[in-house]
Amino acid sequence: MSVDAATVRRIGHLARIAISETEVPALQDELNAILAFVEQLQEVNVDGVEPMTSVTPMTMKKRADVVNDGDIADKIVANAPVTDDHFFLVPKVVE
Repeated sequence: MSVDAATVRRIGHLARIAISETEVPALQDELNAILAFVEQLQEVNVDGVEPMTSVTPMTMKKRADVVNDGDIADKIVANAPVTDDHFFLVPKVVE
């Protein structure tokens, strides 16, 4: 796959980057080099290779997905001027 000058201008437009006509050939070369490297990576055999989360071996820390109120409702509403049953009371602003 190769990128032409029109594609470089379109990418610049989509990215909201001002690209002058003198910059187009250099950016075209850079994008073509990037795409060539990606094509080269496609040739690597990755069968049997597990995805990594880090370069060092580690397991993901997981916690139980439990719904709770945090047991701190009293602390949360402690500084509120007016509350009712752990809810903030605010003055009516719409008539």
